Amino acid sequence: MISSVLRASRGIVAALTLLAFIASAGNAQEITNDDHSQDLRHGTIIDQVKCAADPAQTYALYIPSGYSADRTWNLLIGLHPAARGRAMVEKYAAPAERYGYIVAGSNVSRNGPWSVSLAALQAMLKDLGSRFAIDPQRVYLTGLSGGARVALQVALAGNHIAGVIASSAGYPDSEPRASVAFPLFSTTGTEDFNYVEMRRLDRKLTSPHFLAIFNGGHALPPDDVAMDAIEWMELQAIKAGRRTRDDALVDRFLEKRRAQTAASTEPATTVDLLDAFVSDFKGLRDVSAEQRRAGDLSKERDVKRALSQDRAAVDGEARMLEQIYSAEAALRDETRHDVSLMTLRDRLSTLARKAASEMDSVERRQARRVLRAVAVGAQGRVQDRAYLALVDEYARPPR
Repeated sequence: MISSVLRASRGIVAALTLLAFIASAGNAQEITNDDHSQDLRHGTIIDQVKCAADPAQTYALYIPSGYSADRTWNLLIGLHPAARGRAMVEKYAAPAERYGYIVAGSNVSRNGPWSVSLAALQAMLKDLGSRFAIDPQRVYLTGLSGGARVALQVALAGNHIAGVIASSAGYPDSEPRASVAFPLFSTTGTEDFNYVEMRRLDRKLTSPHFLAIFNGGHALPPDDVAMDAIEWMELQAIKAGRRTRDDALVDRFLEKRRAQTAASTEPATTVDLLDAFVSDFKGLRDVSAEQRRAGDLSKERDVKRALSQDRAAVDGEARMLEQIYSAEAALRDETRHDVSLMTLRDRLSTLARKAASEMDSVERRQARRVLRAVAVGAQGRVQDRAYLALVDEYARPPR
């Protein structure tokens, strides 16, 4: 996996040199082409736009209703693991309308060879840069699952991506980093099989980042979280000088975040929200009260215990998966096969019982996440028929 990512780097750099093309096309008018002319309506989702230079490359599109070429606009490009461009555009159309983003979702990029996604991204950037007046300092990427990995790898290659919204997957090598050169808003569901990866990614980052956790699985975030993501990017753009400072907008974001923090009923979650609040608004507003509250809460015995237990649960879940994958690998050793298969049967059956509980709990969510992580890609990791039968028996998502 890692080697394929590294081999793709040259293609990524080539694709993103097109940002310079976008910069040179700052006064672009919407183009038409005798062979591919389309009615690009504003304020509604268009399911399929054909790239003028390559009609095989298509994308879904949303143009804000107030669009004109008199000024430049933000661009958000979405990548879906199953080439569902409309799903990406639909998710961000409302915040795009409010905050002035053109949103495009590839109908070609999907899980599989990196070259396919990179070719789609390259074609879209060229086409969008020709059609619209885009601000080269405000080009964003978003993706779901494998699409998020592509988006992050593109951003990691440099090239001045303004920010990434990564849903249900992290870096292409899955390794946490202490710092990246772009703001990162990530999302995960409470029953997402990549939940632990997203938690550990967020925990290690010190550069601007935010993790939104919602009730759900391996999916795009709810609409309110999508709105939060775009608003967070707007705040980061103000802090970085990518957009003009708007004090009324900052105050509105501030009050919204205060309300969200006040609504938290879990002390450990409240501490995380307060820490994020301080990080996001420091330098823009006085956050000393929130900073003091976060510090005071963190010193309370019950809160310290809750924070410690939460961290231990995340690390424990990661170890659980590592142990299962290690036992899977041992199946290839004939001398250890039977013992490994018995160990795996015991662990999967125990997890299945917890996952089937009628009562929601930390243990049930953890069991469901682990089972789904085991089930995803099992046939690619293991060719043992007896074990795959166990996966089919125990790791199906409960009804």
